[in-house]
Amino acid sequence: MKNLSEKDLALLFRALAFAAHKHRDQRRKDAEASPYINHPIALAEVLTGEGGVNDIEVLAAALLHDTIEDTATTLEELRAQFGERIAAMVAEVTDDKDLPKLERKRLQIEHAAGISPGAKLVKLADKICNLRDVAERPPAQWDMTRRREYFEWAKQVIDGLRGVPGDSMRQLEAAFDAAYRRKP
Repeated sequence: MKNLSEKDLALLFRALAFAAHKHRDQRRKDAEASPYINHPIALAEVLTGEGGVNDIEVLAAALLHDTIEDTATTLEELRAQFGERIAAMVAEVTDDKDLPKLERKRLQIEHAAGISPGAKLVKLADKICNLRDVAERPPAQWDMTRRREYFEWAKQVIDGLRGVPGDSMRQLEAAFDAAYRRKP
């Protein structure tokens, strides 16, 4: 990773602090009820450690990716705090919770190809982390059928965004494929 400027580090830690505050009372659905903030941190780690991503705004968007969808955060709030590009990436990977679950899942598949390259990186890291979690620490209430269905749906989403040029995308696609091969 390139050497980050003080401004880049400040932005990254501001995004982390913001996400930690917004997700402070949330837990994951695994048996241990892990702190939710572990998930956005895992995305940023996958992006940097496995994808070689050093775009600080993509990393900030990864940390913030669930704030609109899962907290009271607004798009306007993200724009004011983090700028248009980061807010736009978060918006691109945010489901509309007013829609039924099956419709949200269908739209993720349908829209995957049309999101920006930065949002594609975030979406790919999100699905990698989710597959790993479902394989290693599944939601406590999910039976084997639901786990397998999640894997199949995640693959459909990722298949729709494949093919963006660049080493980071290729590396992350390979990481997704490896996680997918661990399908329960």
